[in-house]
Amino acid sequence: MKRRLVHFLRTFPLTLLCVALVWYLCLLKPPSMRVSLFAGTDKVVHVLMYLGLCGTLWWEYHRSTYRLPVLRRGLCFILLPVLMSGVIELLQEYATLYRSGDWRDLAANTLGVLMGAAWGGWWLPWWMKRRNGAKSGGGASK
Repeated sequence: MKRRLVHFLRTFPLTLLCVALVWYLCLLKPPSMRVSLFAGTDKVVHVLMYLGLCGTLWWEYHRSTYRLPVLRRGLCFILLPVLMSGVIELLQEYATLYRSGDWRDLAANTLGVLMGAAWGGWWLPWWMKRRNGAKSGGGASK
């Protein structure tokens, strides 16, 4: 058990840092100054935050030798970040006096997770395979 935990910590250090950063930013008391470029700026920030988190998770996964079956990958890389987002929204609503939970934030977070899954589950492996093939001289000739 301890060995698996150490392996996980060594395999996903940036992801764990992103998770800690998301928790900190979401439970932090926001400054009183409100700057909004357009309506919905907050939702764009939520999408980008979870896209970055899940993108980092997928990137570290593909760089490692750590392999998971597809179902477990879906559970770990899609469902767990969405559940984390839901827990954070509930904590914002019921455990803080300075934050409020919002279903639209949860939807934006879920969109970020799904965008990260599309990027990390399909595009990133294709790009890494293509890049590694070009480095080894195994690329297709024109």
